[in-house]
Amino acid sequence: MKRLIWVFVALVITGAAQAQDRQATASGTVEVTRMVGDLSEPWALAFVPGGGVLITERDGRLWHITGSERIAVAGVPQVVQQGQGGLLDVVVARDFPQTRAVFLSFSKPARRGAKTALVAARLSEDGRALQDVKTLFEMSTASGKGQHFGSRIVEAPDGTLFLTIGDRGARGEAQNLEVHNGKVIRINRDGSVPADNPFVDGGGLPEIWSLGHRNPQGAALDAEGRLWTVAHGARGGDEVNTPEAGRNYGWPVISYGVHYSGQPIGEGVAREGLEQPRHYWDPSIAPSGMMIYSGRLFPDWAGDIFVGSLKFDMISRLERDGLAVSEAERLFEGRYYRIRDIREAPDGSIWFLSVGDGAAYRITPG
Repeated sequence: MKRLIWVFVALVITGAAQAQDRQATASGTVEVTRMVGDLSEPWALAFVPGGGVLITERDGRLWHITGSERIAVAGVPQVVQQGQGGLLDVVVARDFPQTRAVFLSFSKPARRGAKTALVAARLSEDGRALQDVKTLFEMSTASGKGQHFGSRIVEAPDGTLFLTIGDRGARGEAQNLEVHNGKVIRINRDGSVPADNPFVDGGGLPEIWSLGHRNPQGAALDAEGRLWTVAHGARGGDEVNTPEAGRNYGWPVISYGVHYSGQPIGEGVAREGLEQPRHYWDPSIAPSGMMIYSGRLFPDWAGDIFVGSLKFDMISRLERDGLAVSEAERLFEGRYYRIRDIREAPDGSIWFLSVGDGAAYRITPG
């Protein structure tokens, strides 16, 4: 296993334009290495077993970078690059060595704008094309607005898929169980609906898992298989949540933020029957991308949550005590610009995407 991990690292490093930077953290000095450059609006990255990395760009390109090759993968679905929309998340299936399956989320063209959608595909043996592309899910309604697509994908231990969806700028719809706006949805890998979804027998759309989310742009599983998300607030009120079946997370009825005009949102910060966040930021950090770390290379960080910040150009490291969460430190503040995604590599190194730098970076012990 160790040999395979280091083969992976060597394959990615070969041909990469590297620039190294030593940075101080509360757990000691780390080395940050620029692994991939010349990216345009990178949004997500995922590691391919056996070597290489997939990176999405919002205008619709999917890169497969391995060894000295940088391949523009063919067969990517058509996207609407509008506002915050475009080609968004990418996830490599757990059983990729057997199936070569990958999942992509994106803003799909529709008659009245765009819908957040999810597809499954098979990466060709040579890594140059997506094959057998199948739409697994698309939103019930389209919108001409360009914000709040959400769009993080998580494959659960039981093989089901979670997809986060923002309110698309229609705040009240996050409370409407007849639309997908402002929801976390859960489906099977073939696009069918799991029989144990909370609304499968009525009362709402059967794909809905949880509701009341503003714009969740980060999602991850902890070691126990529990789903965590991080969502943009308005002016303040960015939230970390643990979405559970059928639970309501409050937007826009309750919030720890205010409207950009300064006016209050909804009824305040709490109401009976609505869930409280595990953590919130005020002022907002504009969170995007989320990882819960294994501790493989950095034992002090085992179980910690890492969240990218688009606003403060940093990574927020959150410590957990069960479900209690607190911010422990802000890594690299002001050093790397608009951090969009953050993932753990097979060797335990931590990778992140900087939109402003157009680059992918890797963190290793210093």
